[in-house]
Amino acid sequence: MELLEVFKALSNETRMQILQWLKHPDRHFPKPLHGDIHEDGVCVSDIHKKVGLSQSTVSLYLSMLQKAGLIKAKRIGQFTYYKRDEENIKKMMEWLSREL
Repeated sequence: MELLEVFKALSNETRMQILQWLKHPDRHFPKPLHGDIHEDGVCVSDIHKKVGLSQSTVSLYLSMLQKAGLIKAKRIGQFTYYKRDEENIKKMMEWLSREL
């Protein structure tokens, strides 16, 4: 995980909001048609609907969060599901606590 990528990803209010929503996905998104919301994540189409921005912008935001190691993607059928990467988030928090 590159911390510069993490800070870039977190420097946008909408990307921060997506990460916060994914912390408690059952509170912010409908139950998925396939899989488990906690195990598999949230469908990209549900994230897109909630954010209210263009599909390309939401895809870019999710890509940035994924590149930063803050979320993971999982393909189920024709859809991509996203969830937080809690292990990487914990590592980042530990590093920040130790180094800054």
